[in-house]
Amino acid sequence: MFLELDGNGPQYAQLTRAMKSAILGGRMPAGSRLPPTRILARELELSRTTVLAAYEQLRAEGFIDARVGSGSYVATLQLTPSLRPVTNTTDAAASRYAERARQFRERRIARLHFGLRYDLRYGDPLTNPALNAAWGRELARAAAYSPLTVTGSWGLPALRQQICEYLAQRRGLQAQPDDILIVTGTQQAYALCARVLLDEGDTVVLEEPHYFGAYHAMVAHGAKLCPVRTDDDGLVCSELPEVTPKLVCVTPSHQFPTGAVLSLPRRLELLRYAARMRCWIVEDDYDGEFRYDAHPLAALRSLDEGDRVIYAGTFSKTLFGALRLGYMVLPAALRDDFITAKYISDVSSPGIEQAALAHYMQSGGFERHLRHARKELQARREALITGLHRHAGERVQVVHSPAGMHVAVWLNGYDHARAEALIAYAHERGLGLYPMAPHYLEPPQRPGLLLGFCSLSVTELREAMRLLGDCMDELDKLIPSGMVSHGNNGS
Repeated sequence: MFLELDGNGPQYAQLTRAMKSAILGGRMPAGSRLPPTRILARELELSRTTVLAAYEQLRAEGFIDARVGSGSYVATLQLTPSLRPVTNTTDAAASRYAERARQFRERRIARLHFGLRYDLRYGDPLTNPALNAAWGRELARAAAYSPLTVTGSWGLPALRQQICEYLAQRRGLQAQPDDILIVTGTQQAYALCARVLLDEGDTVVLEEPHYFGAYHAMVAHGAKLCPVRTDDDGLVCSELPEVTPKLVCVTPSHQFPTGAVLSLPRRLELLRYAARMRCWIVEDDYDGEFRYDAHPLAALRSLDEGDRVIYAGTFSKTLFGALRLGYMVLPAALRDDFITAKYISDVSSPGIEQAALAHYMQSGGFERHLRHARKELQARREALITGLHRHAGERVQVVHSPAGMHVAVWLNGYDHARAEALIAYAHERGLGLYPMAPHYLEPPQRPGLLLGFCSLSVTELREAMRLLGDCMDELDKLIPSGMVSHGNNGS
C-alpha cells in the first residue's frame, strides 16, 4: 500500500491523515480490506503501536470498520459531491484571525470517547441527579417571575450580588457588584481578555503545560506566546520574561493539568512582577472550590493590592456543563472596556438562567450542592488513586494534588507511542483514557494520562482501575516494552 506521510507531527497522526486522504480520494474504496497492522508497519517502516493508534483513530471517526476475526475494512461513507474534498480554494478570503484559528485543527487535542462503559473523561462536573430536579424548579420559578427583556451586559444585579457574597465566603475575595461581569463561561472570559487587551504581536505568558482554551484564544488574536514551565509549586516565576508581556495566564489554585498549587511566595512574586511590568494577570479559578485536605485556598486576587488581577470563575464545573454561565472580577481600570466588548460579543448572557441561579444561591441550594459534591468527589478520588496503586503499581506515578476533579499520572517505562497503544487498547475494552501531551507546546519527556473521576461511581472507578491494570498487563504480553519504537517521542 502506497501511503506518503507528510512529516508534520506524530507519526500516527501522519498515517491517519494519509489514510483519510486515500479513503476520501477513492484510492481505498469502501469495503476494501486493510492490511494487518503488523504487515503495514513493516511496509511503512513504522512501529506497530503507531499503526495501531492510527487504526483506532480511523475507527473512532467512522472511516473504517473492525470485524471480529476478519480484520479492518474501509467503511461506506455515503459522500455526496458537496462533501468530497475541495482543492480549489484560491478565491477563498479569510481574516488573519481565521487563518490563525485554522491551526487548531492541526494541533492535536485529546480525542473524546463515546459509548464506553468506563469513560475517565476530565473536565465534566459531578453528575448529581438531585440537581436536575432542583434546577428544574428554579428555572420554572425564574420563568414565571423574570421580565422577558434583555438583561444588561454586566449581568443580572441579583446574581452579581450573590457572587460577591459567595466569593467572600468561599474564596476570600472582596468584590462589589460593579466589579462583576457575567459571561458565558471561562472561554468567553479568555476571548474578552484577548479582545480588550491584546494587539497582534503582544506577548502573553502561558503556563507549560496549560489549558488549551487559553492557548486558542490568545493565538487566534495574534499573541506571541511565552511558555513558562511549572513545577510542584506552580508557575516558576523566576523564569518570567524580562520583556514586558501584556498578560500572564495562570491557574494558581489547581494548575491545569498537573494539579500543582501556586505557593504563597510565588503568588507574591507574581504580583510584584505584574506591578513592576504593568501587565495584567488572568486568574482562571476553574475548580478552586474542590480541595480535599483543607479549606479551599484564597484566590490570588485576594492578595492583589495593585488591582492587576482579572479573576475568572465558572458555574459549568460546580453545577453542570450545559449551564453556560461564568463571571469575571475586573480591575476598576478595565470595567468599561470589558462591558463594551461583552455587548459587542453577544449583548448579554441568558436572563432567566441568571435569575434561576441567583435564587438558587440566595436560598442556600448552591452551598448544599457544593458540600454534597465535595464529599462525593473525595470518595471517588480516593477510589481512583487506591485502584491505581493496586492495579497499575510501579507503572504509574500519581501526581500529588489534593484538589480538583481529575488526577494526573505519569507512565513509567512508556514512550509516547506505547502510551498511544495503551489508550487504543483500553478503548477496545470499553475504557476511555486521555493523554496529557496535548496540553504541552513541546511534548514532555515521558507520557502521562489525565483521569477524570466525576462521571463514574466509586464502584465503577474501582472496576475501571482493575480494567486499566488488565490492559497494561495484556499490552505487556502483546507488545513487550523492548519492541516499542523509541524514535518517536511526539505527543
